[in-house]
Amino acid sequence: MKTDKYSVGVIGAGVMGERMMNALCSHERFCLTTVADVSPDRAKEAARHAGGASWHTDHRELLAREGLDLVYLAVPPKFHHPIALDVLASGRHLLCEKPLANTTKEAEEMLRAARAAGVIHAMHFPLYYRPVYAELKRRLEALGTIRRIDIVTHFHQWPRPWQQTAWLSGREQGGFIREVLPHFLHLTQSLFGRLRVVRSDVEYPADPLACEVGVSALLQVEDGTPVTINGLSGIARQEHLSYTVYGTEGTLSVVNWGTLLAGGRGEPLAEVPLPDENRLHQLLDELAAALDGREARLIGFETGVEVQNVLDALLDLS
Repeated sequence: MKTDKYSVGVIGAGVMGERMMNALCSHERFCLTTVADVSPDRAKEAARHAGGASWHTDHRELLAREGLDLVYLAVPPKFHHPIALDVLASGRHLLCEKPLANTTKEAEEMLRAARAAGVIHAMHFPLYYRPVYAELKRRLEALGTIRRIDIVTHFHQWPRPWQQTAWLSGREQGGFIREVLPHFLHLTQSLFGRLRVVRSDVEYPADPLACEVGVSALLQVEDGTPVTINGLSGIARQEHLSYTVYGTEGTLSVVNWGTLLAGGRGEPLAEVPLPDENRLHQLLDELAAALDGREARLIGFETGVEVQNVLDALLDLS
């Protein structure tokens, strides 16, 4: 299938869709040719910004276009399942935002459809393509025996000021458990193996339609290493996210997505210098390689199903 440039359609022109569209427009191997969003204003503006791409308010009109190679799906999680099935039925390759779906049942059906279609299916987990991931993985052996992994997700406000959309504050498909924790669940599974939820206590506000305001959970990886989750929103502090791996010989901590701290026994944690790389371009490089028929470092829907299963257990949706 190798070609100089691959034609891409984007479904969903919100914050995440906009970021990926900017990356697509600046990448030499892709051409953003069409955009769909339920908001005509958003769709039209995104198409204009992309240099005159076509725009639609119905994703099925986008899929009817000839010559479309790849679709990037960036709508809220509730709509991943039905739209993805339409994309896969059209025979297009699919890049999907996380979480893969709204339930494990939906995610499994998406995986089956992707396999039946015989197309490339990939997910957007940004941490996997940041320099911090490679350096974290490289340094793990020096930690000795891993004793515990702690995940902290603290927010002064949820949804964040730049994420003020109604679905993110709702219990049906929003909340930081679905929006933020998939990054760290995938990170854990990619480094240490599958996760099992031992206990999960989710705190909800009085409003029955509002998303969670806290979570305290204990999980285990395959070898029994404990993983703790400490999540809170609406607290008096700046947003703080951390992923800390404690070993017998040292500690590693990823702070606020891109900072890596490291230290040996008895040493203070110090920041590790990392190269400045475009994570979205890294993902698009891998997608282009896969479309060319070459080996590629992509996260498939199989992984999305595994992460979704942990999310369902944390939220007690089984």
